[in-house]
Amino acid sequence: MIIVITPEKIIENETEIMNELFQEGLDLLHIRKPFINSEEMTDFIHKINSKFHHQLVLHNHYNLSKDYTISRFHFREIDRRNDLYKSFSDKTISTSVHDIESFNELNEDWEYSFISPVFPSISKKGYGESSTILNEIKGRDNHNVKLIALGGINENNINEAFESGVDGVALLGAIWESDQPLQIFKKCRQNVLS
Repeated sequence: MIIVITPEKIIENETEIMNELFQEGLDLLHIRKPFINSEEMTDFIHKINSKFHHQLVLHNHYNLSKDYTISRFHFREIDRRNDLYKSFSDKTISTSVHDIESFNELNEDWEYSFISPVFPSISKKGYGESSTILNEIKGRDNHNVKLIALGGINENNINEAFESGVDGVALLGAIWESDQPLQIFKKCRQNVLS
């Protein structure tokens, strides 16, 4: 499984690129836009081809899902701890963790969880440089929830992430920090498939 997470701020041609990523086989797109209001989010979703709406995952503005075929929601670690996800039992939900112990404690309510940072971050300079998560993954004993590697993943190390035993990867900086996001995605996908 390959997931792409949007940058926090809207960038030029972003939704056009997203539509192209879906055409190239993107599994899921996480819309993480903490600074936009409901109207801006509606406008943003409208620009994504409706045939891909069932592959969108909302990080906020969950109420908009009823206007679209969106049934996937992501909850931050703090929201999970505060049980904010409990009223969404009819939805497919995901979350984030930063160590394997927290991941191993997740129950089967969760379809998957990001674990990060696996490698030094591309988009947040200096973040994850001393991370031991790639090694920690060996301590996984929860197989009811899919484990998705996040952080610093690009076309050169994507296979190393999969070799650690994760079920998928999430791309952020590799895509949005590149001036050729579609080519980077294709290379990542090709490396996984080969």
